[in-house]
Amino acid sequence: MCNICVMPALRLLLLTFCLFGVWLESAIAAGPSTSGTAEIGFPKPLEEYNDSGTPGVFRKLAGRVKADPVNLFATIIFACAIVHTFLTARFMHIAHHFQTELEHLADQKEQAAPEIEKRRDFLQFWSQFFHFFGEVEAVFGIWLIPLFVVIALMKGWPFLVGYVTSQNAAEPIFVVVIMAIASSRPILRLAERCLAQLAALGRSTPAAWWLSILTFGPLLGSLITEPAAMTICALLLRQKIYALKPAKRLAYATLGLLFVNISVGGTLTHFAAPPVVMVATKWSWDIGYMATKFGWKAIAGIVVANIVYFLLFRSELLNLKVMHVEEKEKRRPIPAQITLVHVLFLVWTVLTSHYPALVVLGFLFFLAFVEATPRHQSVMRLRGPLLVGFFLGSLVIHGGCQTWWIEPVLSGLSKWQLVLGAMLLTAFNDNAAVTYLSSLVPGFSPASQYAVVAGAVAGGGLTVIANAPNPAGQSILAASFGKDGVSPAGLAVAALIPTVIMVAALMFLP
Repeated sequence: MCNICVMPALRLLLLTFCLFGVWLESAIAAGPSTSGTAEIGFPKPLEEYNDSGTPGVFRKLAGRVKADPVNLFATIIFACAIVHTFLTARFMHIAHHFQTELEHLADQKEQAAPEIEKRRDFLQFWSQFFHFFGEVEAVFGIWLIPLFVVIALMKGWPFLVGYVTSQNAAEPIFVVVIMAIASSRPILRLAERCLAQLAALGRSTPAAWWLSILTFGPLLGSLITEPAAMTICALLLRQKIYALKPAKRLAYATLGLLFVNISVGGTLTHFAAPPVVMVATKWSWDIGYMATKFGWKAIAGIVVANIVYFLLFRSELLNLKVMHVEEKEKRRPIPAQITLVHVLFLVWTVLTSHYPALVVLGFLFFLAFVEATPRHQSVMRLRGPLLVGFFLGSLVIHGGCQTWWIEPVLSGLSKWQLVLGAMLLTAFNDNAAVTYLSSLVPGFSPASQYAVVAGAVAGGGLTVIANAPNPAGQSILAASFGKDGVSPAGLAVAALIPTVIMVAALMFLP
């Protein structure tokens, strides 16, 4: 029995070591250069277009397409991927239709066996096909295939290899590891105890838990980073709220509020929120600047948004009935020293988040520690974190091909146009990519810098792709929304009111 339990873990460790070895070898081969596209020649560096004097954004974009037609094809493919994200629920519905028919055939007797087996194979294939196309985390990876084909045919294989290997994989690797550690039983139990103290002020009712998780949970993102805060909040919401089968309106409202609050909750510091990390060094934003310019306004926005939604859904929240179903094994006390070790691994991952080699090495030691303390650990499920990492890695590759149009679009906007434009772009692209690209715009004033980041973080809950931690939250909570998963339209509607509140807080508070 012991060997049966240990061997999968050993295979997992071996696979992780192999992946790390491959990555390290490629990193050494690539060398220390950070010049990026300037060396590989794709995408064309913005300064090489020599179109600073071209009047009008449309003429400038047309000239850039003429200079490098791959720009247009890459953006069309990116737009198709975005449209795909809004169709995932439909694909899931089709997959379940095939699966239902397959289960019906499985109950039939062996009459006309060859025809039945052929039909079963057909249904099995298309069920899995549409299920894969219905996974939000897989969408941008799927659309990497036509992007790679276009680049390889129009530019050549060396350009494709050079471009893909030049992309920074630090954020996807960090999110995978932080999700895995933050979802461990000791960390989750610690966060639950802290939030339970706050929920106890409201007699630990579901409504009290709802307010506690959505108010104080997102603020943890400024300390342990947004991906970790998202993982902890989503897991607790699944246990304390979604397990009680709330109405669909409340379920979507809670998800939209969670995504928006997490997006702004990491702005109290300069090292926790990806859209802030992308610009903090270049724009000289330190913890003092973030706390005074963003942090207290973010807290005010979170509190107001939570109060508004609590009043709107007060009756539904108060009518949720507590389920006193606790497994004895899950309630086993966890020694303080084990929790401390997990916290130290979490701190190590946060401190080394920009150095993938150190993050991966720390994760390997974490896996070894989990194997050494099995009685106090839950089963390590890496499917969710790996899918989210795949999502972010694919998004980084797609986003690198969009600089040709984002830069001229942002550079010609006023303060309020920047806020609204950043929100709109964030809804269709990761907000960290939007703020990073804005940092490339020459001559950006401090007011314009603030406006872009304010719009990017405020709009981080409108779609799943708007903020890096959102796929992690959706991965954890998707099963609570039925067989079709989370509807993109339903999420956008649910996040609209909190988004407006956050914009007002960030732009109108002194």
